Amino acid sequence: MTSPLLPTYARAELSFEKGEGPWLYGRDGQRYLDFGAGIAVNALGHAHPHLVEALTRQASKLWHTSNLFQIPEGERLAGRLVENTFADVVFFSNSGAEANEAAVKMARKYHHAGGHPERYRIITFGGAFHGRTLATIAAGGQAKYLEGFGPKVEGFDQVPLNDLEALRAAIGPETAALMIEPIQGEGGIRLVDNAYFKELRALCDRHGLLLIFDEIQTGVGRTGKLFAYEWTGVAPDIMSVAKGIGGGFPMGACLATAEAARGMTVGTHGTTFGGNPLAMAVGNAVLDVILAPGFLKDVERKGLLLKQRMAELKDRHPAIIAEVRGLGLMMGLRTVVPNTDFIAAARDQKIILIGAGDNVARLLPPLIISDADISEAFDRLDAACAAMEAVLKTQARPGAAQ
Repeated sequence: MTSPLLPTYARAELSFEKGEGPWLYGRDGQRYLDFGAGIAVNALGHAHPHLVEALTRQASKLWHTSNLFQIPEGERLAGRLVENTFADVVFFSNSGAEANEAAVKMARKYHHAGGHPERYRIITFGGAFHGRTLATIAAGGQAKYLEGFGPKVEGFDQVPLNDLEALRAAIGPETAALMIEPIQGEGGIRLVDNAYFKELRALCDRHGLLLIFDEIQTGVGRTGKLFAYEWTGVAPDIMSVAKGIGGGFPMGACLATAEAARGMTVGTHGTTFGGNPLAMAVGNAVLDVILAPGFLKDVERKGLLLKQRMAELKDRHPAIIAEVRGLGLMMGLRTVVPNTDFIAAARDQKIILIGAGDNVARLLPPLIISDADISEAFDRLDAACAAMEAVLKTQARPGAAQ
């Protein structure tokens, strides 16, 4: 039967009816270890009791009022984000793409408010992914997302990642900001050296530019720090956040210094649903867990353990895995075989992975996984690799079907 859903996804023939911690329970009766976490969204796993309690308590009282009125839980959540980051102010949205739209508008408005409306262009970096709106696909610059949607939205210039000379050459009198992911997620878990970030900060300071960090995938504990910029030795002026901040509830945020946000006055930006009481209750519940003493240090420790086990997997299966990348619980396996085949083989072993660019399979488990879950993941991926090797051997035999 033809689905009534718009066919924009190549969905796997698999659906789930419930989740618990790092486990998903399929309608096929099987239990799956979830190392995708809804693409880094379910930061605290499935049906976390503190999140469930916060959501149901708020749902029984008040869902939505609009931003025409005070929302105390939003004030509280913004205050906690400010207290634990570089930022002075927060704008809440529903998604990462909307958070990035707010960041882009804020950077342009900053220069307009300073008497330089000609400074509106934003430099981004090859391999980036910033969302699916017309502006954010232009920011990402990837042809596969731009094709067929008419002229590319004006105002974005892209340079190769890690190429300082190209970056310096791209900065001009119309440049407003630089926009970068601390680790490229969709681009293939591509890490950037901290020295490069220090150069970016220095260039921004020298030329009067704003530095925007897209932490939609790297943020909210994913790398072992609350936000990945904490590893770099520099702070951005503007930062977009989403995914993990809602723990599965649709939510995004744009954080900024007071100076960077100077142009965002009453009426310059808005949202119908962003920051509503239901979302704010969940966001505060997520921070309750992630900011608890020792939680982030344990994520960092588990990230090291996961990386060690994945390095062991690579050593055992060099015909399948070429490279291990990542930081904290944001890990990538660049595969020798097509990453889609590897992800399918992993799914056969009842473990969920997520694809990415550069032939990478992402491991983005919930931050609450245990050491035993990591060992279980190793065993299942080891079995997936062994199954793929058996197929490769069969195909390599003389006279095997081509």
